[in-house]
Amino acid sequence: MQSSTIFNATDLEQISARGMTVEGLLAQLARLEQGFPFLPLQRPCTVHDGIDLIEEADVQTLTAVYTQAAGDGRVMSFVPASGAASRMFKPLLSFLNRYERIDRELVLTTVANDDADGRDLQQFADGINHFAFYRNLGHVLSQHSLDLQVLLKHGQYRIILEHLLTSKGLDYANLPKGALPFHRYIDHQRTPFHEHIVESSLFTRSYKHMTKIHFTVSKQHYNMILDHINTIISSQKQDKSIFDISLSTQNLSSDVIAVDLEDRPFLTNEGSLLFRPGGHGALIENLNSVEGDIIFLKNIDNVVPDHLKGETCRWRIMLGGYLVVLQNQVFDYLRKLSTSEGDARLIGEIFAFARQRLSLMPPAVIKHAALHEQADYLREKLNRPLRVCGMVKNIGEAGGGPFWVEHPDGSQSLQIVETTQVDLTSAAQRAIIASSTHFNPVDLVCGVRDYRGKPFDLHHFVDPETGFITLKSHDGRDLKALEWPGLWNGSMAHWNTIFVEVPRITFNPVKTVLDLLRQEHQPE
Repeated sequence: MQSSTIFNATDLEQISARGMTVEGLLAQLARLEQGFPFLPLQRPCTVHDGIDLIEEADVQTLTAVYTQAAGDGRVMSFVPASGAASRMFKPLLSFLNRYERIDRELVLTTVANDDADGRDLQQFADGINHFAFYRNLGHVLSQHSLDLQVLLKHGQYRIILEHLLTSKGLDYANLPKGALPFHRYIDHQRTPFHEHIVESSLFTRSYKHMTKIHFTVSKQHYNMILDHINTIISSQKQDKSIFDISLSTQNLSSDVIAVDLEDRPFLTNEGSLLFRPGGHGALIENLNSVEGDIIFLKNIDNVVPDHLKGETCRWRIMLGGYLVVLQNQVFDYLRKLSTSEGDARLIGEIFAFARQRLSLMPPAVIKHAALHEQADYLREKLNRPLRVCGMVKNIGEAGGGPFWVEHPDGSQSLQIVETTQVDLTSAAQRAIIASSTHFNPVDLVCGVRDYRGKPFDLHHFVDPETGFITLKSHDGRDLKALEWPGLWNGSMAHWNTIFVEVPRITFNPVKTVLDLLRQEHQPE
């Protein structure tokens, strides 16, 4: 494809203004037309076959090595937090858009007709006083001379929903998820931003009382979130606490071009090119830019109230200690390889470590290579970012899981794989997915510096062949959208990866507003 036949002068101005290149967009168009290859699953990861267990006998050692690393100021949190709250309220918004009059009679009728949105609205109304934002809603209604209890008694749900979700009141559907009140305490409420700040201070704080957190946020909400975080920090009463909290947004240049179903650039009704966010995989740019050392990564909505934080922090410390122990051994071997590449005993020892502790399965041909070639291979494989990923037992959640993946050279590696990356027309591949025992809760700790203390350039460890193509729509017209390799999928495909089983209690996401009614999100 030639840019002269694809893009006109106006398009070129739009492309330049976004910090993009024509060459890059032509590559995106080619990818949208060709698609991505499927990942060949070899088998699911299971306990003792790709998934490690932390033994009670190791807890003291792991705690000690992690405490030292955190105390030295090596640790920080990285929290993707640009998600919109509108997804949480999808069933409620559906009712607002479908019906002019929303009352108890309508809800009962839809429930009788087995309407899932109707069931969700009924559950929402029945449990409304258990939400942390209950008082906020009552207050905003009172400002309009309305009484929440009276409205509930008479089943006047449309008024309630409008004042909860739209600009008539709290406008929650148009806020970032992280800024919504999730948890209720005796004298205050907390948002996910607030809970992450409190939780991070419990397990990442240095000996100098510093807690470092980085949030990725949407550009439109940047200033609002910054003000919110400043308010949170000023409310913290912990003695000597210091917070180093930074924000970043997804760069426009990481967006992707959309195409129609004929693979032609999608034009808006105004005649301009349509660009879309490239998915959470674009955040590898943000992760790379923080230049951290040991970085914990967890989604903004996976938070718990204070009375459950002890167990959550305990397991995050275990994952962090597990990483530091492995990292220390990797660094030691890399230093030895720099001076002893001809030592057959050392080479054999490192291969055994790589297989047993890092699940690195080299191709058969490497066994017959010369010692210096084996040493080069080990150096290249070991000198990579390291991640330890918590995995929970499969509970039917949608999303990726841990699998052994086979590569063209015959080697195998551990990968977090989404079902969209798998050839579901293959009975064998479907059987592997069906036999999976664990699920990825997005709770991982990353070591992003090499054995000399230099930050890795994380772009070098992305597998560009592991992106996604999804079907979306704009102004009622269908389109195809590209998503970059997922942040913990293809964007970390060439990292060294360890999976560790963690208990279900560490995974408490809020995907819909009704999740906030679960016991884990209620006061003690």
